[in-house]
Amino acid sequence: MTRPAIVTRFAPSPTGFLHIGGARTALFNYLFAKKHGGQFKLRIEDTDKARSTQEATQAILDGLEWMELPHDGDVVYQSQNAQAHIDAANAMIASGHAYRCYLSAEDQDALKAVAREEGRAFRSPWRELGQSDYPATGDFVVRFKVPEGQTTITDNVQGEITWQNKDFDDLILLRADGSPVYMLAVVVDDHDMGVTHIIRGDDHLINAGRQTLIYRALGRDVPQFAHVPLIHGPDGKKLSKRHGALGAEAYRDDGYIPAGLRNYLMKLGWSHGDQEIFTDSEAAEAFDLSGIVKSAARLDFEKMAHINGQHIQMGEDADIMARARPFLIAQNPDGYSADSQTRVMTAMPELKSRSKTLKDLAEQAFYLTRPRPIPMPAKAARILSQEALNRLSDLQISLEALEDTQWHSEPLQACLTDFAARHDVGFGKIGQPLRMALTGGAPSPDLSVVLTRLGKEETLARLSDVLTAT
Repeated sequence: MTRPAIVTRFAPSPTGFLHIGGARTALFNYLFAKKHGGQFKLRIEDTDKARSTQEATQAILDGLEWMELPHDGDVVYQSQNAQAHIDAANAMIASGHAYRCYLSAEDQDALKAVAREEGRAFRSPWRELGQSDYPATGDFVVRFKVPEGQTTITDNVQGEITWQNKDFDDLILLRADGSPVYMLAVVVDDHDMGVTHIIRGDDHLINAGRQTLIYRALGRDVPQFAHVPLIHGPDGKKLSKRHGALGAEAYRDDGYIPAGLRNYLMKLGWSHGDQEIFTDSEAAEAFDLSGIVKSAARLDFEKMAHINGQHIQMGEDADIMARARPFLIAQNPDGYSADSQTRVMTAMPELKSRSKTLKDLAEQAFYLTRPRPIPMPAKAARILSQEALNRLSDLQISLEALEDTQWHSEPLQACLTDFAARHDVGFGKIGQPLRMALTGGAPSPDLSVVLTRLGKEETLARLSDVLTAT
């Protein structure tokens, strides 16, 4: 079976939620694979059993699902590949690229301290002994035998980078209990998964040098690397909790939609001319590693909200309605009904145009979903004076007289304007109490739009509630 020409992967450790930086890394891998007709694979790097949890694994899977970043094939769990990792370590012992190290923990720490004081990398005295010199019994780790010379990679973002091998420690490949470490496992798994391009944060850059040595020791092709600068907070400092939401699920709960967040994250540290808004097809066509900038990207929450709002406007009404439903229900858990849902759906065009997040949309739609009788705020007593109520009573008669075919914006606006003129009052004398009666002070658009979206029956019923309550 021939492998696709391009295979990328996202390989998070299951120790927490899907970090916003991880979400961008997954997105870059996904877009690059899709642009080139390749595959995007997912691997859970759960070799650290002390820190890995099933809850964190599920949070990552849920986050990727919400982000709508589907992976190709089954999820690979690194812990299930331990035998392949062990076999690779033993193969390197046999070829002379690795060795057993029988140092005790205390002796190892002492020798490492000396190496640090002398400004050199750690080398175990066991590295120069052959397999015939190994004791018959005793605990040992397997270490990589760093070769002489230097290691050079050409990174698709960082350019050409060279390390002197003498600066690399003889790192552990297998622990004393026989379990593999990350540095070995990732090389073996990437090869076995057919990964051709490793796109990840530049905090892994030095690992590329170490892993290149392991690839070569195993006689395997080295993938292409692209190390992406990390995301910083708006203040330019390393992203942390003080900057706000860090996990993808937090943005979901704040009312962002996947298309909006994907678009923002794609543009965060990547450029393509002046274009800011991308559909999914445009993103897959445009994305390439050459557009990734070398400097750290800064979160800009205002821009994130703006881009998200653009995607809400671009979205199909039914899709945005479905995504907004949890926010609409949360805002009005006891009163959300089929009728109010219909009103919201009818009003979706203007609701989308006024909203940057689904939370905004739910707030804008609140006047449509309020249960009757609408609770009135304290200021309502001042606005709904007896004089205002008398006018509302007269206005109710005028509104009732309108035909159903006239119940839309222009005739309704004309009705309100004519009513104010007949009563020789400014429009505010009518508009303010009418808005309070119909919305209870909730955010709402022009009154003619409010009347249109509520519909004749609901409008008159809300007016009756206010008039009969006084």
